[in-house]
Amino acid sequence: MSEPQTITSTPTDPAGLIEWYFEQGWTDGLPVVPPTPQSVDAMVQALGGNPDHLEVRVPPRWGNLTREVMAINLVLAGCKPAYAPVVRTALLALCTSHFNLNGIQATTHMAAPLVVVNGPVREAIGLNSGANVFGSGHRANATIGRAIRLILLNVGGGWPGDLDKSTLGHPGKYTFCIAENEEASPWAPYHVEQGYRPDESTAFCIAAEPPHSVTNHVANDPEGILDSIISAMSTIAHNNAVSSGSCAVVIGPEHAATIASRNWTRGDVRRYLWSHTTNTYDDISFSGRYGKVYNRNLPRWYRRETGARIPIVPTPEDIHLFVAGGKEGRFSAFLPGWGHMTSPVLRAIDGRDPGTHRCVDGTCEL
Repeated sequence: MSEPQTITSTPTDPAGLIEWYFEQGWTDGLPVVPPTPQSVDAMVQALGGNPDHLEVRVPPRWGNLTREVMAINLVLAGCKPAYAPVVRTALLALCTSHFNLNGIQATTHMAAPLVVVNGPVREAIGLNSGANVFGSGHRANATIGRAIRLILLNVGGGWPGDLDKSTLGHPGKYTFCIAENEEASPWAPYHVEQGYRPDESTAFCIAAEPPHSVTNHVANDPEGILDSIISAMSTIAHNNAVSSGSCAVVIGPEHAATIASRNWTRGDVRRYLWSHTTNTYDDISFSGRYGKVYNRNLPRWYRRETGARIPIVPTPEDIHLFVAGGKEGRFSAFLPGWGHMTSPVLRAIDGRDPGTHRCVDGTCEL
């Protein structure tokens, strides 16, 4: 399948152009914004100019993502030029070898790349970190995630039923982009704890299932809230249960305030979640009822013996914890990852590595 091109000839009416793009198979199933030379040039300039510059090759088709091709897909998705650096950063992160986008694009699992943005760019481009954070209503969230998906389709070739073999998929395969609610968080922003300065902006990428809602309207202590999250994590149905890896936990502002009121740090939360998950080898192997077939994806280091505790992820640091959502409502969410076949990636919008500014459990040093 060829990549989408700038329209310079007929059809010229807007409705006809939209239908033409459907006919070419260059959409995600929703109408797109037909690119013009002017709109594409504005996007190329936002990416730094030089339309033929190759940013990256996108698996599994390994198509060339030049700045012009990226710009076309940004326009198709409805992005503003100001969104372009975020999309580029996310694509560069997704195409690193240890993220294994090739596998994620082709898997039968439902995983989709989730992008979580931190830093000043959130406010600058209007990314939603508050109410309905995973839902509709905000152009930046919707179109940034959509541009990434269009590139995974049009450049990477991850078309459903062709190279994309996902049995079920999930709505995040249309768009899956949020921002951390740094203003409502009682802890240092995620990217600051990872070594970036507060005035730097980053994009964190993880392959994830859709959010699993966690409801707790009664607990007035950290343990009660986190035990509810542990209940969501301690099942045998999600991918972390059978293939370890990394996951994300999004804590709503009300839950975060209750947890922090007892002086619990982000590190305390991760360690509590990790140490209290309760799956056992008997659970995930069905006590050997089906032989060893079900166990083929388990990491080699799992103890394959009756009564052995099976951690959801290898270490507390493999639980990537964010605060996001509206200020009202005692809800949080667990987002299982794709397993040990992928590693999350955090990348600065300007491409710089973390500096010497470090925050650990809320304590920051220069």
